[in-house]
Amino acid sequence: MKTTVATLKKMKENHEKITMLTCYDYTTAKLMDAAGIEILLVGDSLGNTVLGYEDTLSVTMDDMIHHTAAVARGVKNALVIGDMPFMSYQTSIYDALVNAGRFMKEGRANMVKLEGGARVCEQIEAIVKADIPVCAHLGLTPQSVNAFGGFKVQGKSAEAARELLDDAKRVEEAGASLVVLEGIPAKLATIITEEVSIPTIGIGAGAGCDGQVLVYQDMLGMFSDYVPKFVKQFANVGEVMSTAFKNYMREVKEGTFPAQEHTYKIEDEVIEALEK
Repeated sequence: MKTTVATLKKMKENHEKITMLTCYDYTTAKLMDAAGIEILLVGDSLGNTVLGYEDTLSVTMDDMIHHTAAVARGVKNALVIGDMPFMSYQTSIYDALVNAGRFMKEGRANMVKLEGGARVCEQIEAIVKADIPVCAHLGLTPQSVNAFGGFKVQGKSAEAARELLDDAKRVEEAGASLVVLEGIPAKLATIITEEVSIPTIGIGAGAGCDGQVLVYQDMLGMFSDYVPKFVKQFANVGEVMSTAFKNYMREVKEGTFPAQEHTYKIEDEVIEALEK
């Protein structure tokens, strides 16, 4: 069954946890979709994990469209979210609408995500009025890393916690169907989850959220440049891949690969005819 906005709302009402993972390519999308993951987020984190940028700020709309379309082609049931990159929606409501539309038309996304609370509510409202579902993103929002002075936990003071709770209510009122809560204290995330009717997806926000999301390279042990505290490695795929690469290189250099079973046969008389 295709996951939709209605599906996610019903899951929250039934207290059924929602699973989300980042995804950036067709092959991985097929594997995640077959496993039953409800939401695939084509995050601007691809700047770090796929494209080798120093941050997410360098990611362009063309980068995002390219990868979102690849993921969408690999999905049958999961809901695909396209992450609106830095300066694709902050500049104006018009730009936000145009770029959200590109995600739907060119990227074949089912929803778009944008960072910020009250300051982007006009963009959220306009996008939703264009019949494009929106996922909001509050707390530690990577596109605001320079304003935050680094990757720091948000909402630790009474004032900051109140602002996050207010922002969650504001984005819901603006029409957001989902909200990601990143890098905030678990107790605060639980309160926000109880105070809003839309599902909350946590990343470094504790188990009280309606669902969870991780960067898939982090949870598979493939990306070791920096491992946040909230990441659990469910497998060490990076080590398996490294071992396989080394074994391939060794066998090629030794001449043991390809072996007989990896080659195609030809009749001896054909070879003999060539030698005449």
